[in-house]
Amino acid sequence: MTVIALPANQPADRFYLGGDRIAAFRGSAPTGDHVPEDWVGSATTVAGFDSLGLTVLPDGRSLRAAIADDPVHWLGAAHVDRFGADPALLVKLLDAGERLPVHAHPDDAFAQSHLGCRNGKTESWIILSAEPGAKVHLGFRADVPPATLADWVARQDRPAMLEALHTVEVTAGDTIFVPAGYPHAIGPGILLLELQQAADLSLLLEYDGFAVDGPRDGHLGIGFDAALPCVRRQAVPAETLKELRGRLDDPHIFPRYADEFFRANRHSGPSTWDPSFSIAAVLSGEGRLTWSTNESLPLRPGMTVLTAHNTGRVHVEGDVELIRCRPPAL
Repeated sequence: MTVIALPANQPADRFYLGGDRIAAFRGSAPTGDHVPEDWVGSATTVAGFDSLGLTVLPDGRSLRAAIADDPVHWLGAAHVDRFGADPALLVKLLDAGERLPVHAHPDDAFAQSHLGCRNGKTESWIILSAEPGAKVHLGFRADVPPATLADWVARQDRPAMLEALHTVEVTAGDTIFVPAGYPHAIGPGILLLELQQAADLSLLLEYDGFAVDGPRDGHLGIGFDAALPCVRRQAVPAETLKELRGRLDDPHIFPRYADEFFRANRHSGPSTWDPSFSIAAVLSGEGRLTWSTNESLPLRPGMTVLTAHNTGRVHVEGDVELIRCRPPAL
């Protein structure tokens, strides 16, 4: 297997609403109202589970198991030398059927020193659709003292947390890079494609009113006192916020330093890809992927496609727009 059209992979019973926009994007029937995430080409599990979140391949193996069996085939020798049998990438479709809670993710250093994990969770968002006036919240507008943040969390002071964050209105085609540590929340009415480091590590600053036991499950398993230092409490200046924002049709979708975490490129019309593990999401149009074995795969809107490194050079034919997501630059 070198090129695989991936079906939806939506873990059930998540703690926030969503799923209809994913179904509409894929052209399929809705499967529930708490399936807001589609884990695309995933070798990562949902926190606390052994297999939930893993992509299952047509032969019945999980993608994680297939990569473990032949990591060089899937990832390439140079990637394996650095990351082992780990794609170092997680891609999701995310449908915010309601505003997500204010939360943050640890960086690599915190994950290594406090959680026994190799990496934290820097992420990015590509807005595929957004209702008029849709908003996201990202980074504190002013410095927040440790005691103040702890008090907001203890009292679940939602208004104070949201008021303290930058609010950004978004439309289809906007992109936002979200460094680990930045507190953030995604507003309702947004469908996005998310690239992130391959970890499911979330510190819930807000949990009241959501279908989650925050005091038990919201603090990365180490307690809020130990977890809160992973949050960036320093103000995010306006110029930094501007740097984190972009557009899908920009030459470089995310800031260039994002390449150390993941890469994404928009392709419109015919193109040729160098060999790489990659996950592509087709946005519009129709076309075809062809590769070195003279095989091909028709493309249509809403498809997600996985290519292995050993596929070799891949050619995109036709009037098709897609986003190709790849692991970190080596």
